[in-house]
Amino acid sequence: MTAEDAFRFYESVRSRLPSAAHPQTFSHAADLGEIAENYDVFVFDAFGVLNVGDTPIAGARARLDALRAAGKTVFVLTNAASLGRQATLAKFARLGFDFAEREIVSSREGARLAFAAVPDKANWGVITTAEDECADFDAPLRGLLDEAKPDFDAVEGIVFLSTARWTEDLQQALEASMLRRPRPLIVGNPDAVAPRESGLSLEPGFFGHRVADRAGAPVAFHGKPFPSVYDLVERALPGGTPAGRVLMLGDTLHTDVLGAAARGWATALVSDHGLFRGLDVERFIEESGIVPDWIIPAI
Repeated sequence: MTAEDAFRFYESVRSRLPSAAHPQTFSHAADLGEIAENYDVFVFDAFGVLNVGDTPIAGARARLDALRAAGKTVFVLTNAASLGRQATLAKFARLGFDFAEREIVSSREGARLAFAAVPDKANWGVITTAEDECADFDAPLRGLLDEAKPDFDAVEGIVFLSTARWTEDLQQALEASMLRRPRPLIVGNPDAVAPRESGLSLEPGFFGHRVADRAGAPVAFHGKPFPSVYDLVERALPGGTPAGRVLMLGDTLHTDVLGAAARGWATALVSDHGLFRGLDVERFIEESGIVPDWIIPAI
């Protein structure tokens, strides 16, 4: 999938995404340092802002260190849902970042809390990596992809966390199962794509929207741009922080910018390392009407 394809996909599911007010126009800055004095809290997307796949972006660690030294509050708000909290901390440490546990909010936590609210958890399945045992979820989940032939019909609901082992054949089987008997699907990563070293990978959001479109199953998305993860960040903000003093930095209009704008946060689209790298981002802003406060090439 290309960036253009991903943009078209997000536009096609726009009715499911939050609505938000946006500024009339955007401003450009050379980097985050030029605008940091305007904000107290900085919420960073990971992929395309701090790292591309398993490669940290040059200067990202130094920028975080400078913000903390200036007394600013920083968070990472990531839609990467296949790792638990400790594994996520370890991943960022391997990339050279030193986040504290309280500074990381992931879409997995939104999905975990949504599952915790399910009245009957006796027979649910999960789509995730081979290594993910989902020990942080409050009831056992059947690892559907650990079976020789996944039996989607056999479970009463599914949590979708990762596409690492996902295929088109499996997607078609899931859609057919949900069409026969619609059941809840909790999608823990609403992204359609993610920037990797080799290009864009398809993510659970892409397949979750397909299930909703083709099977009519009740699909609940947790992660940017949907509200549950912003609730988690806002609960952790310093008391009395005005929404306008929070800046979200991300590489995607329909997730990072739209979701933050829906909360009244300021937004900065990071253009050079993520979804829109090498493209004219202003064309996509004009067409979508999703307008960030700032465009910066990198943080």
